[in-house]
Amino acid sequence: MIRAALGLGANLGDARAALRRAVAALDAHPEVEVRAVSGLWRTAPIGGPEQPAYLNAVVIVDSALAPDALLALAHELEAAAGRQRDVRWGPRTLDVDVIDVLGWRSPGPALQVPHPRAHERAFVLAPLSEVEPGWVLQPEGLPARTAARWLEHTAGQGVVDLGDGDWWR
Repeated sequence: MIRAALGLGANLGDARAALRRAVAALDAHPEVEVRAVSGLWRTAPIGGPEQPAYLNAVVIVDSALAPDALLALAHELEAAAGRQRDVRWGPRTLDVDVIDVLGWRSPGPALQVPHPRAHERAFVLAPLSEVEPGWVLQPEGLPARTAARWLEHTAGQGVVDLGDGDWWR
């Protein structure tokens, strides 16, 4: 059994509904148990073309799936939501990232854990800090710090807590 933090995001179509369906699909999966879901956060896009703001959340799961199988499930959820991978960092109907898996590291290429930019992204750190403030991320070559501590270094990235803790129910 592994414990993983998954990042969810969407900025096309009915983003809230897409995120809600992703949480429901994770919760319905026989080898995944949803342990916690953050509130919903509105975030400014980083990089890529001009695009609308995102809705983001973090889901903590326990899973009997191996990390690479969890990534495959994430890609299945994206495909079911109509995700197109035409433009790097472009708008999307659903993005599901494996942010971190406790006790497990992978340098890639298919799955990098912890996610190589998670410690720089308020849209990951704010919801992760909400549900698991003590979650420790240790990016390659950098010190281990809690998500809450990494968040202190992301001022000005335009994340807004929508105060909607039960959005996914």
